[in-house]
Amino acid sequence: MLKNRRQFLALARAAGGMAITGSLISRVTGTAAAQREMLNPMMLARFVDALPIPQVVASDGTRPSPMNRKVKLPHYRVELGEFAARLHRDLPPTRQWGYDASVPGPTFETRAGQGLLVEWVNRLPRKHFLPVDHTLHGAEADKPEVRTVTHVHGAKTPPESDGYPEAWQTPGESRLLHYPNEQDAALLWYHDHAMGITRLNIFAGLFGAFIIRDAAEEALNLPSGAYEIPLVIYDRTLARDGQLLYPVSATPGAPFVSEFYGNAVLCNGKLHPYFEVQPRKYRIRVLNAANGRFFHLTLSGNRAFHQIGSDVGLLPAPLELRSLVLFPAERADLVIDFAGLEGQRMQLKNEAADILQFRVATGVADKSSLPATLRAVPRSSESEAIRERILTLAEHDDAAGNSMQMLLNESHWDMPVTEKPVLGTTEIWSFVNLTGDAHPIHLHLVRFQVLDRRPFDLFAYNADRKLLYTGPAVPPDANELGWKDTVRTDPGMVTRIIVRFEGYTGRYVWHCHLLEHEDNEMMRPYDVIAP
Repeated sequence: MLKNRRQFLALARAAGGMAITGSLISRVTGTAAAQREMLNPMMLARFVDALPIPQVVASDGTRPSPMNRKVKLPHYRVELGEFAARLHRDLPPTRQWGYDASVPGPTFETRAGQGLLVEWVNRLPRKHFLPVDHTLHGAEADKPEVRTVTHVHGAKTPPESDGYPEAWQTPGESRLLHYPNEQDAALLWYHDHAMGITRLNIFAGLFGAFIIRDAAEEALNLPSGAYEIPLVIYDRTLARDGQLLYPVSATPGAPFVSEFYGNAVLCNGKLHPYFEVQPRKYRIRVLNAANGRFFHLTLSGNRAFHQIGSDVGLLPAPLELRSLVLFPAERADLVIDFAGLEGQRMQLKNEAADILQFRVATGVADKSSLPATLRAVPRSSESEAIRERILTLAEHDDAAGNSMQMLLNESHWDMPVTEKPVLGTTEIWSFVNLTGDAHPIHLHLVRFQVLDRRPFDLFAYNADRKLLYTGPAVPPDANELGWKDTVRTDPGMVTRIIVRFEGYTGRYVWHCHLLEHEDNEMMRPYDVIAP
């Protein structure tokens, strides 16, 4: 049952914007002028462009490890720059920003325990081509308009290499960061994290995949090599000339809009691409890199597939699914079997909208496996936690009901740090969602497990700050039983996670991964302190 207008809009957004009426498009994208200029992607021919596969970035040598100068680590040099590329055969090249002139950027491939160094080089122009709002904290007019700092999402890194939002570089500057990769095999991703303009920099194209492998995963004989495909999905709006079109508000001097949902869904940088496959199993590593949209993914014909991993590694066992909901920043490791489908075509869909076509050719025998068990993921016991933190998610609306500021625990970014977990200890973080939106909450540095979600009396909480539960706790979905770094917090629910703070002491951040929310105060620093 739909409880409010936001839930109705959420369902419309999930459908990819393809069947949304003109009036709703106008609301989502800002002004009526933006609507008149907008390209309708349904007018473009589908499945005429091959799906691009991002190149694997190559090391250019070795450098001493910052932790032990006698140890040499692979060194990579990646430039952030402006370029133009076609998103569709029938569109002119689109101006974008990318890592090494591609969107998504090149894929990093490394091994657990194999540290590496990356020199991120800012070669961008000094003026942004998207609407910077100087009224937002961290993006004031006295700061350079173009700033970048790369964060590897899901990585356990020292704080100085985590991509802290205020540790940005301007054009012409670079920063050498260290990634120890002391963690299990997983699909991570890297993206810009500059304070106050993350939503714009990622919208422009600053993101890519980062894959860690290990021996335990390789022993499973999962599909690999040409049969393992990273699939980065995100939405955009485009002007009729094929250029990126980011919405603005009707307020002069304050262009910020509280959420972005586009009407065109791209896969690996293309609109409605196709991918030729053989009649065998494929491993599809899916990342939702959208600013705010969640995707409800299915295969045509309601065909089943298997999920084998979530954000930070493998699940205990494969799960047979016929649909998958993926919120911004979440990842899903899938196995799709095309055996017996020679000569057929199958679509990957977001609700009713086709976003990618698989074309099944003939092929050789499939020697890969889909084991019945994958990796042990022992459940964390609540008795391990030394404390529970009650943390609210709130939105403050204007007179028209538009969300204008989003806060975690009613605190702004620059207020004193209130979360100071001790290194090596376990805590329960309970997110009390007071809003009408589902927020994907991400903690840097750590992995965690979802405990449960439980409905509560919102009016009672607003009246006297007491949590009165109105129903039993709902256990996590089966595909949430692996390790996570981003959790969906549903409206009117308390979502609990259990997290062990491992790795390093220092300052990190936690935030909503709806990028417009993150850029407008829904992000807080936290300190991991020594015992």
